[in-house]
Amino acid sequence: MMMILYLTCVCITVYSVHFTNAHYTQQWAVHIKGGPGVADEVAKDHGFINHGLILEDYYHFSHRGVRKRSLTPNPEKRAKLAADTRVSWAQQQVAKRRAKRDTKLQDSDPKWPAMWYLNRGDGLDMNVIPAWMEGITGKGAVVTILDDGLEKDHPDLVQNYDPMASYDVNGQDSDPSPRYDMIDSNRHGTRCAGEVAAQSNNSVCALGVAHGAHVGGVRMLDGDVTDAVEARSLA
Repeated sequence: MMMILYLTCVCITVYSVHFTNAHYTQQWAVHIKGGPGVADEVAKDHGFINHGLILEDYYHFSHRGVRKRSLTPNPEKRAKLAADTRVSWAQQQVAKRRAKRDTKLQDSDPKWPAMWYLNRGDGLDMNVIPAWMEGITGKGAVVTILDDGLEKDHPDLVQNYDPMASYDVNGQDSDPSPRYDMIDSNRHGTRCAGEVAAQSNNSVCALGVAHGAHVGGVRMLDGDVTDAVEARSLA
């Protein structure tokens, strides 16, 4: 028995990347451990400008003595950075052409017109479509739903399901699947999970607000709710 998730499947196409006519730039990505002070020293010793962190231990360098556009990499700077024991890795950056495409919404859910909180536009909805266009889809996050269970095999959730974020406190096992009855009284957790992380662009039911996230479920509302049950669910 599968529960229906009242959302839509949306296909988002944001960027296409073209590698033709790529050229080497004055910019470098450099991996240096030891903190910003060490990175500043390396940049100064080799004539670079340190523009700061790209992400942890990776720095954005540039060198005014390197051509802004070149079909070949600069061997001199590459060799000097490679010989510096403070540098774990360095790469001269290549410029890539990116062409924006229109966002296309493929409506495959008859309930999509009623979902005004996602599709109304004009500042009257949750403004999620511009966020998706920026690549903000929940990727890298894990959300756990504490509720009456989660259909981990639901076709719109199975790809994003995370068993390590799931448990059945009521049944004392690792399977958070809900207990079925004649009126599907334990459907709430699955619906919540679908609103968060239903898979996108798969022609099934729904699209979650954070469709790039992984989702788990803790079944804890299908029985007596005590302090111990709540504490264990949160733990």
